[in-house]
Amino acid sequence: MKKFTFIIIAILTFNLGFSQESSFKSGEWFKFKMSYSGFLKAGNATLSVKEKTLDGKPVYHVVGKGWTTGAIKWFFKVEDRYESYFDANTILPYKFIRKIDEGGHTKDIEIKFNQAENKALIHNKKYKTKKTVETNANVQDMVSTFYYLRNNIDTSSLKIGDEVKLDMFFDEETYGFKLKYLGEETIKMNNGNKVESLVFRPYVMAGRVFKEEESLTLWVTKDKNKVPLRIKADLAVGSLRADLVAWKGLKHPFKIIVEN
Repeated sequence: MKKFTFIIIAILTFNLGFSQESSFKSGEWFKFKMSYSGFLKAGNATLSVKEKTLDGKPVYHVVGKGWTTGAIKWFFKVEDRYESYFDANTILPYKFIRKIDEGGHTKDIEIKFNQAENKALIHNKKYKTKKTVETNANVQDMVSTFYYLRNNIDTSSLKIGDEVKLDMFFDEETYGFKLKYLGEETIKMNNGNKVESLVFRPYVMAGRVFKEEESLTLWVTKDKNKVPLRIKADLAVGSLRADLVAWKGLKHPFKIIVEN
């Protein structure tokens, strides 16, 4: 179910926030509930960050998981796992893993980045093949990209309609990524709390899955954490939504609106 996959990718890649002060730390963990057309439970997704060492270098290890639940699981089972190991200081990735099973369609890909030589070694474990391709300088994978943005771009200078453009390496090539800032909005979470948020429009490819290139909308907290609160996708048929339902290990206080 590519609809489900895209929303999982959105959670992973649009874990978005921009500030000069670090917005995350080791131990950060999120859980999201997925729903289809507003009422049918579709699945869950989690995202976690831990400090580790890779080849003698201090890194952050991010793991994103997504899986179907309920009635959807019985006719289309999804189990997706995405991992990124990126430098603790520069946020440049050293290794990216994509292991998915979507209704029997599987992928098992590991990418190792040589940032000094602008190359990526792609190991397709399913087909037991390896190849090296050229990359852009300072290339990001789809997970590390937005942790990098969380710490390097300041949203205070953004105006409604402003766009952020990036290059992202995914599977075997580099893709252009564009994000439009839509403004601010106060939204109500599943637990009833109201939270001030920043709203973004990630551009996607229109076609079989999305109605148009502006079919995806993202809400993140208007605080130093920049937590992804909600993602909504208008699909060719119906809609898919992911809502934050649990979290822990945030670096900064989670701000909610207290009404008298």
